[in-house]
Amino acid sequence: MEQNAKTVNIVIADDDADDRFLIEDAFNELNGMHELNFVEDGEELLELLRGDGRYADGGGKVRPNLILLDLNMPRMDGLVALKEIRADPKLHNMPVVILTTSASDDDIISAYKSGANSYISKPAAFEELLEITKVLSGYWGNIVRPSPKD
Repeated sequence: MEQNAKTVNIVIADDDADDRFLIEDAFNELNGMHELNFVEDGEELLELLRGDGRYADGGGKVRPNLILLDLNMPRMDGLVALKEIRADPKLHNMPVVILTTSASDDDIISAYKSGANSYISKPAAFEELLEITKVLSGYWGNIVRPSPKD
């Protein structure tokens, strides 16, 4: 059974340049069709999703298949951004996976209470990150049927 190739649009919100590089490298190793959009904090994430601020003139908003969201970021952290996404009627149903260094029970509980679809602690080894990106890409890009656009 042949699957149709489809581009998986993923927005990654992470302020750490090294982590962004590793995540991009991991997705690139999958040899799949990925469109990655990187932002450095929650404010920029919301601007991208809403087509506001610095993204107002760039062709409008982005409707990703998946948002990977770090918790610890400047200006607006991931938890606040997640709450904003869930409170916005045009964004509330977007899948958000927390991908962060924190393994704190309090952070995990707060993320799920705020509407995270999944919570993943960033792995120490690149091979583990590669496996995570493979699973995320396959599940959110090919298996899950997204909610129709508002």
